[in-house]
Amino acid sequence: MTDIEWMDATELLGAYAERSLSPVEVAERLLARIEQVDPALDAWCLLDAETTLDQARASEARWADGRPQGRLDGVPVAVKDVFLTEGWPTLKGSLVVDPAGPWADDSPCVSALRRHGAVLLGKTTTPELGWKGVTDAPATGVTRNPWDTDRTPGGSSGGSSAALASGTVPLALGTDGGGSIRIPAAYTGVTGIKPTWGRVPHWPVSPFGALSHAGPMARTVADTALMLDVLVEPDPRDAAALLPDGVDHLAGIEGGVAGLRVAYSRTLGHVRVDPEVADLVAAAVAVLEDLGARVEEVDPGFADPVDTFWVLWSAGAAQATATDSPEQRRLRDPGLQEICVDGERCSAVDFISALNRRGELAGHMARFHQRHDLLVTPTMPTAAFEAGVEVPAGSSGRRWTSWTPFTYPFNLTQQPAASVPCGFTAAGLPVGLQVVGPRGTDALVLRAARAYEAARPAGRPWPELG
Repeated sequence: MTDIEWMDATELLGAYAERSLSPVEVAERLLARIEQVDPALDAWCLLDAETTLDQARASEARWADGRPQGRLDGVPVAVKDVFLTEGWPTLKGSLVVDPAGPWADDSPCVSALRRHGAVLLGKTTTPELGWKGVTDAPATGVTRNPWDTDRTPGGSSGGSSAALASGTVPLALGTDGGGSIRIPAAYTGVTGIKPTWGRVPHWPVSPFGALSHAGPMARTVADTALMLDVLVEPDPRDAAALLPDGVDHLAGIEGGVAGLRVAYSRTLGHVRVDPEVADLVAAAVAVLEDLGARVEEVDPGFADPVDTFWVLWSAGAAQATATDSPEQRRLRDPGLQEICVDGERCSAVDFISALNRRGELAGHMARFHQRHDLLVTPTMPTAAFEAGVEVPAGSSGRRWTSWTPFTYPFNLTQQPAASVPCGFTAAGLPVGLQVVGPRGTDALVLRAARAYEAARPAGRPWPELG
């Protein structure tokens, strides 16, 4: 049997059904694995072994009775520390939040996981309030990449991605306001999807508003789809959530890409891409073409929308911290405090103008997708860089958006976008292929990602740690 730490959710569920493994065995093994490897990574910020094992024992009893609960019974899941979780503090990487709580609520995603019998393994690290594309925070320190611990796993869901890539959990929750699922997925060689905005209910409302999506992360596309099927269940607390459409994201995952019209953009028309990354992505696109996709190399035809994104992002950060006292401001991540000042300078006219520009971009992409079923690009223009800094050496800007140009445009348009691993650099660092679809086509995006995953050459083994 595969080592427990590298079994995916589907394999675990099969082993539970066959009675060859129990949820308690799995939880105990993964808790031990965390103790072994996480000191080098700092991916986990909260563990509560007693509560986790209680959940695992309850799952074990259900399997013994032949009555598993939902679709994830006994599968361990990591919860990014921005999701409310009853009984556990949600500190969001901050020294400002009082750990005493009370912590009486679950977010919709956590509620859905509990309904389906998942075992909550603990909480994973995030930059403060999830504000940037790397993962370090005043409350938790610097999170590191399992493939090279001198490098960042990306962010803001970097704790979740590092937990997956280090063999400490098979499924993880992430959020994505400008790439925060896809950036770390690409940098650590895992899979994640930013669903269509509103597809996954989210509460309380994110400070980053309609830019922010909640979604699943995993080591395989099938596990990502399985988890998404759970997370999309309705929750009345999110009044802006889309009505359920009844789509089973896992059911059609093996449908392939034959006949799909796929637009391939190497640079979006304005991005400088590392040659190694460009070559790996081009090879992945050739695989899609070999599988029967009708690939056309074409840019989507929009200028870099970073200014529009930055108005909405910084204003959201400013609103989230508006009631801070001077002492609380001194406790904030200095970079976060800087963007809050930027946001405070935005007028209502600036904000509404940015919303209008976002709508224009969304309309432009809707027209683009009348001609192209999917758009594929690099997820990131580089491989992972030094841990503990917001931007890599030689970056063209001071802020994280200077090196994430492929991700944040599709938060503005609210489209589904996934990252799937597509190879390694000569230094052994993962590279991601981004697959983008029209709004509402999450299942199609995952289907294309799975087609590539199934056909790609075998990759390197997972990192050796501990």
